[in-house]
Amino acid sequence: MRVLLSASGARGDVEPALGLALRLRECGARVRVCAPPNFAGRFTELGVPLVPLGPPMPGSGGVQATMADLLDYADNWPEIQFDTILTASEGCDAVIATAMTEIAARSAAEKLGIHYQYVSYQPTGLPSPHHSPMPWMPGERSAPETIGNQLLWEIDAEGWNAQFGEKLNSHRVALGLPPVGNVRDHVVTDRPWLAADPVLGPWPGSPGLDVVQTGAWIVPDERPLAAELEAFLGAGTPPVYFGFGSMPVRHGIAQAAIGAIRAHDRRVLLSRGWAELAPIDNRSDCMVVDEVNHQALFTRVAAVIHHGGAGTTTTAARAGVPQVVVPQMMDQAYWARRVADLGIGKACADPVSDLAALSAALDMALAAATRARAGEVAGMIRADGATVAAKLLIDAIR
Repeated sequence: MRVLLSASGARGDVEPALGLALRLRECGARVRVCAPPNFAGRFTELGVPLVPLGPPMPGSGGVQATMADLLDYADNWPEIQFDTILTASEGCDAVIATAMTEIAARSAAEKLGIHYQYVSYQPTGLPSPHHSPMPWMPGERSAPETIGNQLLWEIDAEGWNAQFGEKLNSHRVALGLPPVGNVRDHVVTDRPWLAADPVLGPWPGSPGLDVVQTGAWIVPDERPLAAELEAFLGAGTPPVYFGFGSMPVRHGIAQAAIGAIRAHDRRVLLSRGWAELAPIDNRSDCMVVDEVNHQALFTRVAAVIHHGGAGTTTTAARAGVPQVVVPQMMDQAYWARRVADLGIGKACADPVSDLAALSAALDMALAAATRARAGEVAGMIRADGATVAAKLLIDAIR
């Protein structure tokens, strides 16, 4: 049995696909993954074959991506995908599409007569009357509350058609496939999977979708922490971790966060990330880290301040550590609300413009009651999502 997984975006978008690839391999399947080439090192580390998908993600080279960079990248996706995914799917029994890579995958599966499955990593990526579509770009404002969710999802579908419809259908016609009138519903299908933890991100239901929630897809990380990091952790009370992963951030955000953490008499563990965050002075109470095992690290810190990516939120929740979520775009506002609703942390505005809000959020996150609740919820988070998905896929193919 051969399976192609298609993933794009940042580390949090690619890592779940690797989690499923590893579980499928354990079940005897041969798996390869289409993903951006800037993650080649991670694929080599795990021994999973990589089919490079397009150029590196904007912002992955240490230079913050502009809005024009992101829009250009998205605009070129259909061409990139059809150039790669169709060829990579040959000889496979199934194609699994995740995140932003869904435009070409179903067409490739149709052309080859093989199984197709769409997967979302967050509930807000799937249409439902119980939530609105997620914002796609930083700074995008929420729609007025007077506009109902049904109309918002209709507008969302038209946006997909406007951006991808012509390119998708031109490729489908060239492949001898009929054109489609609704791009989003075509790629999502009426039975998508939701690879999110049911406690953190429960599916609220939708009359038009038969969603199968597998649980989050997680790669077990057994890498040891670096000796320098171990020394820092052991040299005092648990620090507060601050990191925004692949997010572009406003100038001054590190200064604001470090100041707020120090005001609470806590040491700082600063994740450099794609935004190249840096310390504001040479004081010994602040350490900068690059790529690190979050599964091991988050059990050793007092709180985690982050952007609200699905992967970081899930890892922190599994570790039982309180969170402060400062959402920037897409599904991150949703995860911020879920953290607050579960009582395991606090949502917060951008600390550059509202330092008082971050300080208040830290007060709540560092409280004993919040840590106790975080520990309680940690015991509810499932770790078998990728195993569930692997078994479902194998049964579907057979």
